[in-house]
Amino acid sequence: MIIYLVGMACVGKTTIGRMLAERLGYTFIDLDEEVMKHYQKSIERLQSEHLTMYGFREKAGVVLDHLLSKNIDCVIAGTPAGLKFAYNKVFKRHKKDKELYSLYLYDTCENVLDRLTFYDVDSNPIEEPMSPAKRLRYLRDVKADFNYFKSSYDRADVQVSIENIPLSDIPEKICNILVEQHVLPAGV
Repeated sequence: MIIYLVGMACVGKTTIGRMLAERLGYTFIDLDEEVMKHYQKSIERLQSEHLTMYGFREKAGVVLDHLLSKNIDCVIAGTPAGLKFAYNKVFKRHKKDKELYSLYLYDTCENVLDRLTFYDVDSNPIEEPMSPAKRLRYLRDVKADFNYFKSSYDRADVQVSIENIPLSDIPEKICNILVEQHVLPAGV
């Protein structure tokens, strides 16, 4: 079985994905890391090679296709566009003949803002001091991103709110929801 996590940037797909994979005894895969490894470039450098984000997503979709072709139980941390554009085409094609579930993780925009991380062009983390004015600007950006991708999040097989839930409790909550929805067997 493959569980494909989607949601806004900085919602916690990678952190929660790792924890969920460990809880289930699955392999964890971060799509961004796999794209960078495959093309031997940072995400920002790959994006800059394309006139539009659509071109970049087509290229990254090739990597997602490869990952979904694997026959292993895994949790994949996708991108904010995880069920939109080229990613959705790849996902739908594999869903026809595979035990594959998309899971949308969501939280408030304010909570996501508190987890924002910034990277340089080579995907190295950088510090970005947050003045009140910057917080307002970034909050507007987070809300705009959410609104832009919302229709793709609605496509997810399972939706899980992580608002105000301790990080350590989230994998258990996800497992319980997946059992309730008959995705996972009882007792997992």
